[in-house]
This record gives sequence, C-alpha cells and structure tokens, in this order.
Amino acid sequence: MILHTVPKLFQMLYPKRIWKKSEPENTIFLTFDDGPVPGVTDFVLEELAKRNQKATFFVVGDNVRKNPLLAQTIISSGHKLGNHTFNHLNGWKTEKSVYLDNIELCDRTLQDVLGIKTKLFRPPYGLIKSSQAVEVSRFHEIVMWTMLSGDYDQSLKSELVLRKSIQHTKEGCIAVFHDQIKTKALLPKILPQYLDYIREMGWKTELL
Repeated sequence: MILHTVPKLFQMLYPKRIWKKSEPENTIFLTFDDGPVPGVTDFVLEELAKRNQKATFFVVGDNVRKNPLLAQTIISSGHKLGNHTFNHLNGWKTEKSVYLDNIELCDRTLQDVLGIKTKLFRPPYGLIKSSQAVEVSRFHEIVMWTMLSGDYDQSLKSELVLRKSIQHTKEGCIAVFHDQIKTKALLPKILPQYLDYIREMGWKTELL
C-alpha cells in the first residue's frame, strides 16, 4: 500500500527534515527522484518545458556518471539538482560510514562532472537512520515530501495514481515523482495531466 502523504505525527518526530515549504500562496514544489535515465528524464524535461514549469531533480550519482549530458540538460533547462546518494542506498540497511561515504561520492560526482554543489539531500526510500541524519544535516538539508505519487508501483493503474496525486497536492506541497525505468510506462499516462492540473489551478512551480 502506498502512503501518499506522511502522517503529521511522524513529521513532528523529525522536525528538522523538510516536509513542506512555507512559501507564497499558489506555489508547489515538483521533485523527481532516481535519474537521470535516458528515455524518462528527457520526457519529463520536455513536459516541463511545454508548460514553463520548474522542478528539482534528486539524482543518483552513478546515473549522472553514466549520463552526464542528460544531467547537464537538467541544469541548462533551468532546473535544480539534489543528492540522492551515489548508488540509491537504503539508509536503514547500510552502515553509517558506508552511507555517508556514498553521499559524499555523489557530491564529488556532481562537482567533477557538472561543476556544481548542492545542499539538498533526499534519502532513497525516505529511509535514513537518526545517526546518519545528524551527520548529513551538517552539510545538507534533508528534503522529504508532502505528496508521494506512487508512480513506481507497477501494480497500480494510472487513473488511480493520477487521482491520488491530485487529491494530495496542496499549496506549499513538495510532490515526488520518479524519472527511472520502473516509471517509464506510467509517467506518460499521468505526468502531462498532473502538470496541466497544476497550471489550471494557477499554481506556480518553484525550485527548492
């Protein structure tokens, strides 16, 4: 079962993590995790460009290494990058030193390949130990989400994913989609309509 929103009580347990942004009215924050992946990330960029909308991409360092030109296109298109570890590691299943080294490797890759630094970090699966978070917070803002689309669940019908995504999107929302292989078939069925909904609501999309 997909939890499209994180319970308020859980958010209160980790107040230093960013769950929502307090910004002017009519603003939401689009984010995409796991790329860059050819055939998926470029589709997302095209759809955003059609509507002049901006997003923050939490990239996997190894995917940046494999697809440097696509990663550069994200930046040149006016979007922003965040760190999503180098190998998409599950923090709960990874020793602290290994996890922190993997985050640092992603940072170095962004610096070496693209010449950029980022203060933004999102833990893959949203799973990070408190001891890891303490160290990560020294150099990064840990960004979570308000709305999780569930677009990676291939068992879900596109109509349900779209309906739930719209239902849980509110002003100030940090919305999560994924530009990865698992979402390649589903994204074309939901993302254009979702982005159109945002535009029809008169909401602006801002970078984190």
